[in-house]
Amino acid sequence: MSQTFVKGALLLTIATFLSKVLGSVFRIPLQNIAGDEVLGIFSIVYPVYMTVLTISVAGIPIAISKLISEARVKKDETEVRNVFVTASILAFTLGCTSFIILFSFADYIAVVLGGTYATYSIMVVSFTLIIAPYMAVYRGFFQGYDIMNPTAYSQVLEQFVRVALILVAAYYLVAQQAPNDVVAAGVMIGSSIGALASLLYLRVTFTKSGLKPGASEKYSWSTFKTFAKRILVLSIPICVGALTMALLNLVDSVTVSNQLRAVGNSEADVAFLYGIYGRGLALVQIAVVFASALILPLIPLITGALAKNEIERTREITEKALKFTHLTAWPAAIGLLALSIPINLALFTDLEGNAVIAVLSFSALFTAFSVLTTGVLQGMNRPNQAAVIVMIAAGLKVVLNIILVRQFGLMGAAVSTLVTYIVLTSLNLWMMHRTIPFKVVKRDVFVFSGASLVMGAVNAAPLAFVDVSDWTRLTAFLYVCGMILVGAVIYGLLIVVGKGFSKQELEGLPLVGKLVGKRRKGV
Repeated sequence: MSQTFVKGALLLTIATFLSKVLGSVFRIPLQNIAGDEVLGIFSIVYPVYMTVLTISVAGIPIAISKLISEARVKKDETEVRNVFVTASILAFTLGCTSFIILFSFADYIAVVLGGTYATYSIMVVSFTLIIAPYMAVYRGFFQGYDIMNPTAYSQVLEQFVRVALILVAAYYLVAQQAPNDVVAAGVMIGSSIGALASLLYLRVTFTKSGLKPGASEKYSWSTFKTFAKRILVLSIPICVGALTMALLNLVDSVTVSNQLRAVGNSEADVAFLYGIYGRGLALVQIAVVFASALILPLIPLITGALAKNEIERTREITEKALKFTHLTAWPAAIGLLALSIPINLALFTDLEGNAVIAVLSFSALFTAFSVLTTGVLQGMNRPNQAAVIVMIAAGLKVVLNIILVRQFGLMGAAVSTLVTYIVLTSLNLWMMHRTIPFKVVKRDVFVFSGASLVMGAVNAAPLAFVDVSDWTRLTAFLYVCGMILVGAVIYGLLIVVGKGFSKQELEGLPLVGKLVGKRRKGV
């Protein structure tokens, strides 16, 4: 494996992490600028877009890169051309079909989502679906040549442009006193322009690369059918893991909003309440991005180890991935739970929905494990089982939302989210254990969870003696920052004392291992 490929893969991992962080954090300033109602409309509509986008795009880059890589090994330029052209046709077809459906039926979809407030947003964001699938083809093409930089740079460019335009549009439209549904639609423009900027960058890079494939044979309908089947067979299972959070968030968009309407809330009230719920979802996404991105480099190793029938190696990688997620997910979830009140004030300007945010914060623990374990199942060549489990979880969430939201409002939705991700994680772990037996609960789990609980208690204890409602946002922000530092020190010391990680294990982790190695050399 070349150094160029390794560096490119590392760059792609970092870029993916950065783009996901940007894609989660921007909701905080959006809420500050436009308010909870706009955040609520955005949070209701966005899962619809993400679900359709995931179905249209997810898996295409990986499928194309695999097929092109195989064709390059055979030095078959015609096959490279066939893969590229077929993928481009598929992308155009899927993108245009998705756009037509979303744009044409925006009114009906908005009704399903609980109100007409979503119509304009659905129409605007649907334009992105014309661009994004075609953009994915170029990313897959470059990855097939082991060139990761264009994908990495395009991801970051897309998110920077998207987030910047979202915030600028929100600021401008609020200043113009536009209605909330218009503001929400306006910020959706950022997604389309961000995707277009990324596509233009990739197209220019492609043109300059000199890698445009040629062919000695004419492209035909039979060629399209053959390669379309190969691409779809590879890409469809990959959608499963990517759909996990998007699908469950879509269930929330439909069921929570409708149940809130069913108990007598107006459309404006539903959007406002969902905005409060969206605060908690934003925090969960930030925590999950951190936890899942850190273990990202470990997942592909599982497929490779299984392909070589290295069962013990597969077991070792699986246990390491779970252990590293315990290391990061426990403190993230407990920390958010302990500091949920000052975090709410510091980031979202007031204390609305404290209890709901607290429950959602704790659910970040199981959300992180759900994302991880779904990915591991795919690595274990169990995409169909992963799909069934995700559908079971979605069905459970529908039932729980209908029952609990009617009885307890937003708190019912938060509890439903927590229970659903606990069940999803449990089913995934059960299926993983059936495939490759491994130790689900080990001593280090108690070290990480115990250290996190102590850290959380220290962070939360002072709040029992003060009234946070009397604080300013700055006071709350300084308290949160200070307690994060204190909590990190406590957590780190308790892990060292409890021997949660050995030096050898730390050196084997992505990124962290290099830092540990440098420190040891410097000693």
